[in-house]
Amino acid sequence: MLVVLSAYFLGSIPFGFLVAKAKGIDIRNVGSGNIGATNAMRALGKPAGILVLVLDALKGWLACYLGQAIYAHFAHRFIPFEVSSYTDYPTESAVMLARFATVGGVCAVLGHNYTCWLKFKGGKGIATTAGVFIALAPSALLVGLIVFVVAVVLTRYISVGSIAAAIALPATVWIMTPHNIFLGVVTTALGVLAIYKHKSNIKRLMAGTENRFGKKAEDDK
Repeated sequence: MLVVLSAYFLGSIPFGFLVAKAKGIDIRNVGSGNIGATNAMRALGKPAGILVLVLDALKGWLACYLGQAIYAHFAHRFIPFEVSSYTDYPTESAVMLARFATVGGVCAVLGHNYTCWLKFKGGKGIATTAGVFIALAPSALLVGLIVFVVAVVLTRYISVGSIAAAIALPATVWIMTPHNIFLGVVTTALGVLAIYKHKSNIKRLMAGTENRFGKKAEDDK
């Protein structure tokens, strides 16, 4: 429970809202109204958008570290933070460290998507999920990132890239670590959540009204 609450509150820090507020802007009233990195970039400019992207990803990574640290503290043992390598040393403590890190990451994404500080309305969790998988499965994340870039280049839709990556990441995790059922299930759940959070984008894509990358848009992360 300590991991769940701590990681949730870490993930719930609305960096997009705070960065915009520092500039005298309520990002919820600009562009798409979303607090994520893409809307921040379009509403506040590239430097501010990149800052939000990095901070949102960082809190995902830190939540994994936090989950591991809490387990290590109460178990009175410590293994260097390399979650993705735990499958190479499948000891009981290594497996538990990886699972606590995974739980922390999931709760951070939920905190970002449903932040308690903004009436449980947050972002879409793409950057925070990326931060989580930098810790949990960096190789799979790289595949997802490549798919994202290719999809955006081909379609010029950020939303299409995000949805494509949300499909590619779980598929890659299952292929690369078929024995790690826990991580596979969690990654699949996060992928489904990411696609669900893009439901408004999907409607606009179907209606032909989704904005393309490089233009002021209603799309966001």
